[in-house]
Amino acid sequence: MENEWSVLGLFELGGVFMWPLLAFSVATIALAIERVIYLYWHNMRVADLKNHVIDLIERGRLPEAVAELAAQPRKNTSASILLAVAQSADRGETRMEKAAEAEAQERIRRCENGFNYLTALASLSPLTGFLGTVSGMIGAFKSIASATEVNAQLVANGIYEALITTVFGLSIAIVALISYNLLVQRVDTFAAEVTKAVSDMVSAILKTQERGEEAR
Repeated sequence: MENEWSVLGLFELGGVFMWPLLAFSVATIALAIERVIYLYWHNMRVADLKNHVIDLIERGRLPEAVAELAAQPRKNTSASILLAVAQSADRGETRMEKAAEAEAQERIRRCENGFNYLTALASLSPLTGFLGTVSGMIGAFKSIASATEVNAQLVANGIYEALITTVFGLSIAIVALISYNLLVQRVDTFAAEVTKAVSDMVSAILKTQERGEEAR
């Protein structure tokens, strides 16, 4: 009984469809870990940098703000978006917003790389598990049809083996969906923070420009 409930024992009982499920499980875990590392490594904090840049802009030191943003490392995800705004400061509000939008879309696209694979794995895994179950059920009923005597143990064993792939498929799908939703939530939070930061920065630049024109 211990051997039956071991991972290797269950894998062997699941049959040939356990191999694609094994590949799906490895892919799901690898993708989730890779995305977590990517999002952790790339600095996605917005507030501190935004406040510092707006402070420089409000003091009339826009060139210094541009220089500081340009000097930020590439892993600082929000810096390049705010830099696009600062570099377009003399082109009007619409151009600033469009420049920020284009850069933000590119940055968010990089953050979301692999998300579509997680959703695909969440769909394929249970389907593959069900396919394995159907295949196992066909084998079970074939055994029943060819048996001279049918008893409860024969039926139960066949169904028990067939359902193993469903359990594995659903487990992989659950992990993929949880990972996807947590990662999407982090990227969505970053997108909302960046949108607010761009809006605040554009307003600060326009007010500074208005003060400069009034002072002339």
